[in-house]
Amino acid sequence: MSYNNLREFIERLEREGELVRVAAEVSPVEEIAELTDRMAKQPGGGKAILFERTGTDFPVVTNLMGSERRMALALGVESLDALTRRIDALLHEVTTPKATLWEKLRMLPLLGEMARWMPRSRRGRGTCQEVVLRGEAARLSLLPVLKCWPEDGGRFVTLPMVHTLDPDTGVRNVGMYRIQVFDDRTTGMHWHVHKTGARHYDDYRRQGRRMPVAVALGGDPVYAYAATAPMPDNMDEYLLAGFLRRRPVELVRCLTCGIEVPADCDFVIEGYVDPAEEKTVEGPFGDHTGFYSLEDRYPRFHVTAITHRRDAVYPATVVGVPPEEDAYIAEATERIFLAPIRLAVQPEVRDLWMPTAGTAHNLAVVAIERRYEGQAHKVAQSLWGAGQMMFNKYLVVADAATEIRRVEALAALVRRLDPARDLIAAEGVLDVLDHATATPGFGGKLALDLTRAAAREEQPLQLPERFEPCGGVA
Repeated sequence: MSYNNLREFIERLEREGELVRVAAEVSPVEEIAELTDRMAKQPGGGKAILFERTGTDFPVVTNLMGSERRMALALGVESLDALTRRIDALLHEVTTPKATLWEKLRMLPLLGEMARWMPRSRRGRGTCQEVVLRGEAARLSLLPVLKCWPEDGGRFVTLPMVHTLDPDTGVRNVGMYRIQVFDDRTTGMHWHVHKTGARHYDDYRRQGRRMPVAVALGGDPVYAYAATAPMPDNMDEYLLAGFLRRRPVELVRCLTCGIEVPADCDFVIEGYVDPAEEKTVEGPFGDHTGFYSLEDRYPRFHVTAITHRRDAVYPATVVGVPPEEDAYIAEATERIFLAPIRLAVQPEVRDLWMPTAGTAHNLAVVAIERRYEGQAHKVAQSLWGAGQMMFNKYLVVADAATEIRRVEALAALVRRLDPARDLIAAEGVLDVLDHATATPGFGGKLALDLTRAAAREEQPLQLPERFEPCGGVA
């Protein structure tokens, strides 16, 4: 099922016993984050929390997708495995050759269903525009924006859906980039150099044009998931959202910047980034690696209007030492994008696992059908060049028979590893947030080829005295 608004999803979680309410007044400065972090560290991710009194006119909900069960409910399925089966069946139907006229005609209902996933524009205002604040009335201090950790540079919007447009094609991008509040009318815009938002920014700068931006929060939780998904550049995230919710996302035009946003979201912060302005200092920010990402310079976002529902709920997530909510978002991505990876990049891949301790893409384990010598090298090099997998730092490649989600099974294979033959080293693009690289966004990568290890005797691991990565760089 899909949800008509965020409150509808909250009510579903409450019926399912997946949400607790906090009636006491709590502060958005560190207190909400502390309580949320304690909840997220409970077995299975604990429960979602609705903070009813926040010192503002709006309640705050956190840990919304912070368990496998809540993640599945957010995506409208009883289990994430059901989603995997649906995607596998869809891709099989679309890609299987059609030999007869009947088989081709049988595709028509599917094509009709696919057409219904496309986002749709509607006239007039949406419920996200029931209350309109412009000019001096559009103050970010009205919102219960969180400060999560003591050394954070300030308050950060942590679950935003940032909408930008390609200035040449008009194609929309929806990304999730943290937003540090500087004052009532300006924020930072933390898009890394590798992100689509940053590419749009560079294009507007070259054209000497002001860049419209709209930040949406809330609505159907599938919108927030789609903003995090590793979609190909120039493919609309709301197409993925329409597929997941089995009905289109209805969009309305913003009042001051001309960008379309979901009609049923809770808040919209409208504005612009001027590429002619000097970038401003943003950060520090307590990150999912367990370290603070340091201050750096990013574009400044100027607020021109804030609109919201009358019954708006402010959604937020806490970023910190795993496990946090993002671990379950990453788990959904494993299930959703496994089939496309097999189809478009690596047909031999049978399973993909990104352990929570690896903080998403930093550590990944894949199981493959091994048929020839050097196949693990091919898989590693291909994945390191595929979309957001380019940020991967450590990759483990195992045989398809391996239960890759069992740490004990992987550890047994590692004890049989031959360092002279099974280590695949390289250098390449890494996450800008990686604090362990000498050059920001670039550094070493390592893959372990365990596809032959099961046939060996277990022995103490002995590393060579000197290990040469690809290219001979020490």
